[in-house]
Amino acid sequence: MQQLGFGQPMGTIAQTAFIVPDLMAAIAHWTADKRAGPFFVLPHLFAPGQIYRGLESRADVTLAMGFAGHMMIELIQPLDSHPSVYRETIRLRGHGFHHFGIAVEDVDAASADYQTRGYHEAYRAAVPTGGEVVYLDNGDGAATGFLELLPVNPAMDATFTRFWEASRNWNGSDPARPFA
Repeated sequence: MQQLGFGQPMGTIAQTAFIVPDLMAAIAHWTADKRAGPFFVLPHLFAPGQIYRGLESRADVTLAMGFAGHMMIELIQPLDSHPSVYRETIRLRGHGFHHFGIAVEDVDAASADYQTRGYHEAYRAAVPTGGEVVYLDNGDGAATGFLELLPVNPAMDATFTRFWEASRNWNGSDPARPFA
């Protein structure tokens, strides 16, 4: 099994994500109380062509990614009230855990495989490191958490590995940094 530059094996959980009401407050909490970080902030992830439950989506979020050991932590703050997997979860049970991200080489093939096991695509969108992510729902995604298929490519692995390397021996300074 291939291992990503930040230490997680392909095909396994590489990310744990949480919906937060205030991104900067969440970063402060995660860095001070959980010793995770630093976090790399993407101020707007509004990708054209997003598909939410079969329809075009106009949802915009800001997010931050940091590491606790080899586990990537993603913090997501919705910026609008457009229908999305994020608003769906908040409406059902509030802020908190949202999804596990699974690192895969081929998102479409992995999605097809999960669909044979009763999952369906709840959300699909392009990401800045290339490719598309797919959120999968087995009927209770908003209640118990979605699965996100993360497209592993050289740009994604290099970006996430850079974030992980920043976390190694991190002294707590500059907890919120630019994504790029």
